[in-house]
Amino acid sequence: MRTDLLRKTALTVAGLALTGGTIAGPVTTAMAAPATTTGVASVQADRKPAGERQLNVRYEAQPNFYYCGPAAARNALSVQDKVIDMDAMAKEMGTTEAGTDSVNDITPVLNKHSGKDAYRSVEIRSSKADDKQTDTLRADIVRTVDNGRAVVANIAGTATDTDGTVHSFEGGHYISVVGYSDDGKTVTIADSANPDQASYRMSVDNLADWIASRGYATS
Repeated sequence: MRTDLLRKTALTVAGLALTGGTIAGPVTTAMAAPATTTGVASVQADRKPAGERQLNVRYEAQPNFYYCGPAAARNALSVQDKVIDMDAMAKEMGTTEAGTDSVNDITPVLNKHSGKDAYRSVEIRSSKADDKQTDTLRADIVRTVDNGRAVVANIAGTATDTDGTVHSFEGGHYISVVGYSDDGKTVTIADSANPDQASYRMSVDNLADWIASRGYATS
């Protein structure tokens, strides 16, 4: 029987409205870094003391409402200095206008480009994450980022970041987690939905509840 993890996910019209309207794309830009003459830049890895690390991301926004899965995977792979064609990844994931079926379709693509068995899928089956699931997510993010990789998460619903900005994707969405601080209690998200909100931080507790009933790809 299919679980909630296997529900199809796309950036819905409602989600677009709540993230600032139609996405201009494809857009390649920097996250939290000055623009360059080419419009392309990477975030320099923030090698701070133990307890915080941010990975380099060559961010690209999704070009349409249903490419959030390929875009999240593409942004995640960019931290490994891999730039993979988004259309090619969409084909590998079986992405359609209904979205990408589940994180289980993304994990094999991440492994193809990262190395065999580099990633695995983790499901949060409950509608709200408990303390153990949240602690597992935090440990997974810290380990994956410390290994120089990003986590790809399938989220749904509404969550608030550390600046108080609300992000809502009632129909579901995919994001990349590309850094952490405070020993993983706060995480950095690369979000392909809107280049004006390309990067933001969120508590791992809020992220775990955002993932709840779905899943994430981690190493």
